[in-house]
Order: sequence, then structure tokens, then C-alpha cells
Amino acid sequence: MKQPKLRELKEAIISLFTPAYTTKFPKKGHTPFEGFRGKPVVDDKNCVGCETCTNVCPSYAITHEDDREKGIRIITRDYGKCIFCGQCEEHCITGKGVKLSDKIYDMSTFDRNTSIEYQEKELLFCKNCGAVITTKEHYMFMHKKLGPKAYSNIMNLNILNEKLKLAADDTDVDVTEDLKRRDMFNVLCPNCLRELLLKNMK
Repeated sequence: MKQPKLRELKEAIISLFTPAYTTKFPKKGHTPFEGFRGKPVVDDKNCVGCETCTNVCPSYAITHEDDREKGIRIITRDYGKCIFCGQCEEHCITGKGVKLSDKIYDMSTFDRNTSIEYQEKELLFCKNCGAVITTKEHYMFMHKKLGPKAYSNIMNLNILNEKLKLAADDTDVDVTEDLKRRDMFNVLCPNCLRELLLKNMK
């Protein structure tokens, strides 16, 4: 019984005079290891507001709400709920919209509201039923990604006209009554576009 007690006493004395293994943060800055998963930093120019990060976030730290009156999508990121899993970065469709930084140790705060960030994106609505299709930036991203194939969809002609500044704001075709052939040049949601194509095939 004496030997174990002496061993424990020896370990206690060594531990007493051994410096702590942890860093001296916050007195001294901490440099994380390579590949450290810290706070997700959003690049607004490369984020298209597509809802992907909202759908894959396991802790519901990222949410969105569509304000139909203002025509914007409000994306909320609550870093107080974030578990720094990296799913938002991994599944970002642009590959540049969000990147995990090495910032995490200095995120402590007494006010949880300071850990919440908001982002706004302009919405794109169906000209027939008024349904939210997606954000305008998301649609432009898909248009650019598809390249020449994008023009197989008539709705993309609106994007081309806007990009080349060939169409004024008052040149949009108004949808009247039931969907007709000329309505193909309007911005339509998948449901209305399918209905229009089926009617034209008859």
C-alpha cells in the first residue's frame, strides 16, 4: 500500500512544477492547427442565397425567411448554435460562398444577439401564380453554370435580355387569364411552366 501512495505523491509534485499544457489565451493569442474548423465566414458576393446551407445545417444555426412584401430573402446565421461541423462550406454550390476560419476563441460574448448575422437576397417570383422561385442571384448563377445549354429554357431569355440591357422595365408581358403561348417569355415557376407546356402540346 505504501508504494502506490509514494507514486501518487511523486506525480503530484511533478504536476505542481510542470507548466500547463493548454495555451495562455486570452492573455496570449492562440494559433490553431491547420484544418481547424472555426467560425464560418460568408462571402456575400459568392453566396447566392440558395438555401443549401440552411438545409444541411444540423443544429439549425442557419435559417431563412422570405419577405414577399419587400421581395427579399433574409438569411439568419446564429453562431451561438453553430457546432462548426463544416457542412455549410462542404455543400456550398458556388464553393466560395462560405469558408471556415480559424476564429472561435474570441467569439465569447455576454449578449447572444451579437452572435447573430443577417443577410438579404433579392427574390425571383413566378409571374403567373406569384410563388417564390428562388433568389435572383441563384438563378443567374445557374444560368452562367449551364452556359449555352441555358438557352434551351425560354425563361433564360429574360436573363439574357437583362444582362445585355435589351429590355426595359415596362416590356414584360403580362399574364392574362389562363396560360397562353406568349406567356412562355415570362418568368414562371416549374409548376406553371409545366402547365403551359402541356397546354401548348395539345
